[in-house]
Amino acid sequence: MVKITETILRDAHQSLIATRMTYEEMEPMLADLDKVGYNALECWGGATFDACVRFLNEDPWDRLRKIRKACPNTSLQMLLRGQNLLGYKHYADDVVDYFVQKSIANGIDIVRIFDALNDYRNIERAVKATKREGGKVQAAVAYTTSPFHSSEVFAKDAKRLEDMGADSICIKDMSGLLLPYEAFELVTAIKKAVKIPIEMHTHYTSGSGSMTYLKSIEAGADIVNCALSPLAMGTSQPPTEPLVAALKGTPYDTGLDLDLLSKISEYAITLREKYLASGLLNPKVLGVDVNALKYQVPGGMLSNLVSQLKQAGKEDQLNAVLNEVPRVREDFGFPPLVTPSSQIVGTQAVMNVITGERYKMVPKESKALVRGEYGKTPAPISEAITRKILGDEPQITCRPADNIEPELENVRSQMSEYIEQEEDVLTWAMFPQVAEKFFKERRARLHGIDDKVGSFDGAYQPV
Repeated sequence: MVKITETILRDAHQSLIATRMTYEEMEPMLADLDKVGYNALECWGGATFDACVRFLNEDPWDRLRKIRKACPNTSLQMLLRGQNLLGYKHYADDVVDYFVQKSIANGIDIVRIFDALNDYRNIERAVKATKREGGKVQAAVAYTTSPFHSSEVFAKDAKRLEDMGADSICIKDMSGLLLPYEAFELVTAIKKAVKIPIEMHTHYTSGSGSMTYLKSIEAGADIVNCALSPLAMGTSQPPTEPLVAALKGTPYDTGLDLDLLSKISEYAITLREKYLASGLLNPKVLGVDVNALKYQVPGGMLSNLVSQLKQAGKEDQLNAVLNEVPRVREDFGFPPLVTPSSQIVGTQAVMNVITGERYKMVPKESKALVRGEYGKTPAPISEAITRKILGDEPQITCRPADNIEPELENVRSQMSEYIEQEEDVLTWAMFPQVAEKFFKERRARLHGIDDKVGSFDGAYQPV
């Protein structure tokens, strides 16, 4: 039997509509989702936390508690960026410990933990915290291709993660790069290396997602990630219902009820139509782009590149930027293109093209990556690139968080006047400026205290 983790509450709408599904829109389908018998509902983490506070005027912790109450019979899963947590920098160990503790206390069962560089020093703390709090650790290998990546390398990584305490391994293919027969080879290699379950995660960006799942299942993958069809395909996940139908009556039968899935999808169709009508869902992201295999650009990264070029009045330079992305990625040590490395590489590629000179302008994030503030890159960065970007600045070779002093009590003192629940300290730690605006509006709403904040702007913007 193959199990399915459903992504409609997190990655599906993150990939298609920049994470703008509200709890109010989720609520009508939660009771039925809980009846399906999924391996898990992925419903939190990733960009959901940022989007709730920044755009939806919604408390992410309250959302999690409501989903937990509505789905008492199904494991809830979240995505955590290791030492980055749900933000875009490394946080101190005490913040990581507390964030994991509160995530599990508020309803999370399974924590999928990954590092953008596959530098597993950056996930050790979150793994230990999850185990200590009684959660299940799903350690992820960020899939990519380069001269420094292979099935053998990923299998060694998986074994290291199992030894670290992982309860399962996720092959995280965030750009839809993993083709069917390569997936068969990769899953086979990892199955030989580890004894724990393997979960396959991909996106439909290049058009091969469902085929990749079938070959992964044949090779022994235990769990696959799917989205109900109204919010599937394109830059989202392969659709749930066709896979359930395809496996029915085989040794891989999921045992899921297609009639119940169809009932939930009927409601999800109304959301899709609403998003299309509002412009929130751009039909372009629903298509197939085989060039993803060439550029390795995830859907969200592509929209950010287009946005940056529009702001510079250089929209006609998109192809030049797409060609520059692999060159920057090679210069920066072949990192997988996933948050935050995708934003760093993409922005640097835009800068190189619009200035007409490579590395004439270097954002602080690029310097941080080359300096080692995000960890060790898969391949060494050449001395020429290091010197051009850093000059004589020294590089970091230790675990980056070893250089970060405990910060939880300092955060608490900064925002103590806004605390309504203990979790608010963590919201502030993730996004201080956004959180302050959110907390002021909440205080005005709950207590009638006028902080003279502007009206909430929930307009569509890329996360």
